[in-house]
Amino acid sequence: MPITLKKVIDELSKDKGIDRAYLIKTIEEAIRSAARKRFGQQADIEAGYNEESGEVEVYLFKKVVEQVKDPVTEIELKEAQKLDAEVELGDSIGVKLDTNEFGRIAAQAAKQVILQRMKEAEKKAIYEEFRDRKGEVVNGIVQRLDKEGIIVNLGKTEALLPWDEVIPQKDNFKRGDKLRAYILDVKKEARGPQVILSRTHPAFLVALFTLEVPEIAEGVVKIINAVREPGSRAKIAVVSQDPDVDPVGACVGIRGSRVQNVVRELRGERIDIVPWDPDPAKFVCNALSPTKVLCVILDKEEQSMEVVVPDDQLSVAIGKQGQNVRLASKLTGWRLDVRSKTRYEEMQKLKYESLLKVEGMTQELASLLTKNGIESAEELAQVNVTDLTEIGIGEKKATALIAAAQRFMAEEEEARQENV
Repeated sequence: MPITLKKVIDELSKDKGIDRAYLIKTIEEAIRSAARKRFGQQADIEAGYNEESGEVEVYLFKKVVEQVKDPVTEIELKEAQKLDAEVELGDSIGVKLDTNEFGRIAAQAAKQVILQRMKEAEKKAIYEEFRDRKGEVVNGIVQRLDKEGIIVNLGKTEALLPWDEVIPQKDNFKRGDKLRAYILDVKKEARGPQVILSRTHPAFLVALFTLEVPEIAEGVVKIINAVREPGSRAKIAVVSQDPDVDPVGACVGIRGSRVQNVVRELRGERIDIVPWDPDPAKFVCNALSPTKVLCVILDKEEQSMEVVVPDDQLSVAIGKQGQNVRLASKLTGWRLDVRSKTRYEEMQKLKYESLLKVEGMTQELASLLTKNGIESAEELAQVNVTDLTEIGIGEKKATALIAAAQRFMAEEEEARQENV
């Protein structure tokens, strides 16, 4: 091997990001393999890199004998003593080899092993680097477009931006275009690490705001959740750890500069920045803003809310094709049923009237039940006696009312079936 091997090792380690010790071990194994091709697999070969000389020193170990039968594995005592005067019969002694003796075939074999291991090490280094960068936003250049997606040059490696991770009808990239994307995953494959990018994932939105808003990067403002319908609309819920910092204002920036930078990157996607609140009802009201919410009825068991809004704001609250309420539901984690004030009052009236139709019901009892959250005959049919006795209704009366409500609901269902 040439004296410049040390320089080559140093350069490869630096430029390719390959661990220096791993590279040296690879070269040693390659030279050992080449030596065995020259002397046979039975040969006891050792190869070690010498830092001072910058060479790989190769030794063929032989057993010291009186008469040599196999020159590859044995050496006469007289010859061995020229190398080490204290050597004795039966000892093993290393004979330093000239690597030039391996010949062209052995040298080529060594070269192939080195190249192969270098490629493997380079793949491993790239995998380790990008695996640690999962969740980052990266800049790349469009290399080409194929059936799987857009191939993006990231410098050290190519990445894949799958078609379903491209903003629909907005991202129209062509070869040579620059793009930004989120590292969604890094897969270990035989051909090398596969870096998967995304421009549609909600985490891309979060990462962009983290880059644009110093208060988020510093942890003063925290993004609780983010939801998107890519290219159309998104909502993020934010909260401040500092009472003097307005989380919404921090995300918007002076004259909207910060949020507009994110909007431009997402091809005009409308972004609602929502103040998070520990009170689920307040959080839902914030998520539906600017719609004015008149009242919210929670059902914690079903994780659902009935939201009542003014008649003229119903369409705004629901949004185009239900988008606004759908995103608000995903953001808050509550199933939302938005109703207009008129519709809500009509439904409440129908519920109250159904209570009055229950045998043995009075207006006084119906008002008491409604006040305690039992608003319809259907709800009355589902409670137990204890629920009613706890609000001041006698056990006998409670039992009769529940039975009457159950009969009423059965008759209603029977009538409904007949009309189908």
